[in-house]
Amino acid sequence: MPHQWFRSGSGRIAAMALAAVLGGCVVGPNYSGPPKVAAEAVSAPAFHRSGQASAEPPPSHWWTELGDPELDHLIEAAFTASPDVEIATARLRQSRATLKGDRANLFPTTGANAVLLHTKGLTSAFTGQQGGGAGGSDSTLNFYDANFDATWELDLFGGKRRAVQGDQARAEIARANLEDAEVSLAAEVAQDYVALRDLQTRLRLALSNVEVETRMLDLVRLQRAGGAASDLDVERLVTQLQAARAQDSPLEAQIADRLDRLAVLTGRAPGDLDAELNPPAPVPLPPEKVAVGDPAALLKRRPDVRAAERAIKQKTALIGQRTADLFPKVTLLGEVGYGSSQLSTLLSSNAFSYAAAPILQWSPFDFGRTRARIDEAKGERDEALGQYRKTVLGALRDAETALETYGRQRDELKSLDAVQASADRAARLTTLRAQGGTATILDELQAESSRVNAQSNASQARAQLTEDFISLQKSLGLGWSAQ
Repeated sequence: MPHQWFRSGSGRIAAMALAAVLGGCVVGPNYSGPPKVAAEAVSAPAFHRSGQASAEPPPSHWWTELGDPELDHLIEAAFTASPDVEIATARLRQSRATLKGDRANLFPTTGANAVLLHTKGLTSAFTGQQGGGAGGSDSTLNFYDANFDATWELDLFGGKRRAVQGDQARAEIARANLEDAEVSLAAEVAQDYVALRDLQTRLRLALSNVEVETRMLDLVRLQRAGGAASDLDVERLVTQLQAARAQDSPLEAQIADRLDRLAVLTGRAPGDLDAELNPPAPVPLPPEKVAVGDPAALLKRRPDVRAAERAIKQKTALIGQRTADLFPKVTLLGEVGYGSSQLSTLLSSNAFSYAAAPILQWSPFDFGRTRARIDEAKGERDEALGQYRKTVLGALRDAETALETYGRQRDELKSLDAVQASADRAARLTTLRAQGGTATILDELQAESSRVNAQSNASQARAQLTEDFISLQKSLGLGWSAQ
């Protein structure tokens, strides 16, 4: 019979409980670290599409590489006043407070009470005898009581310690989420700033092009009056001028939108940065040599990867926390105090009292509810494992794609710079020919219009290169504060 009882479910649980009491074990699986994902790619000394990028460790505050003090100021202001950072910081404080509370649950809960009871009447609160009638008389009674009590649930099987491990992982996740918010914020501020400077440059060139188109139209109208041009030539230039003027309003609206976006990102009201940022400035350009590090360093640095890894630890701890519910819970109750009807004798030995009681709680017949919760926790752990693998692969893909895009944009910019240089030379040569009488003023204006368009295209390509540089830094997980 004892052998059969031991082989039953209840017998095995009781045996495990006895072993846990004697050994002070912590039930449930121990966290052994994240699984290996894309091991060959992670261990590579450089990224597959790094091109001419350096494998040296990149700077965390990458925006300083752009050499624009105004951008540096905006990003620092955003870190200080952005609502997104404020929200993430508050969540970090909440998770740390929860961790502190669960750590405190490892220790006894204590309390102290002091009572003064004063009664007056025909009924004794302690003897149960009633006064009244001929022999009844009023009575007055004072009772003083002071006591100290404590409650302590023993963590015999580690359920509370697993809860602390889970809360610590949650706090680390909240910290990683704060860092991820900083990474995204720095990139967003930089992208909006670069877009603003690009729009300002394009607006200036668009206004210059309108001026050139106006001069060309005036000249062709004079030629038509002299019979050297047709009505079709005039209408063609009118169409070009109207198309050039139509670019101004959309550009001005986009500039206003970027100004407002930057104001909100830095915690200010829309319009507050207009005076500071309205004066045009050139688009900041990335350095000639860009450091990107290696894949292993990327995974250690990216906040979303670290958050996904901590989630595995948190869900692993939850399995142990749920497993502890299979075993008995032992709670110790105790109280010491003094009680007396006289204040002068309150602290005497006769007034001293104490009480102690251990309480055992166990639900061996839970009809599978506890095991269902354990299975649920295991499912959540497996989900966290899958999410980690997805996050790691996504991080590697982001970096490789950003490197490829950045390298291609550098090549495109070189081509557009060559086009601009050619248009500049053509404009200068046409001016020299016009001065020598071998080219007309109209030829000169057309060459100038081509030069302005080439400048605009090259300016947009420079802005796109800087935006691709920003996207690369974001994909590398750079920008969060190490404090």
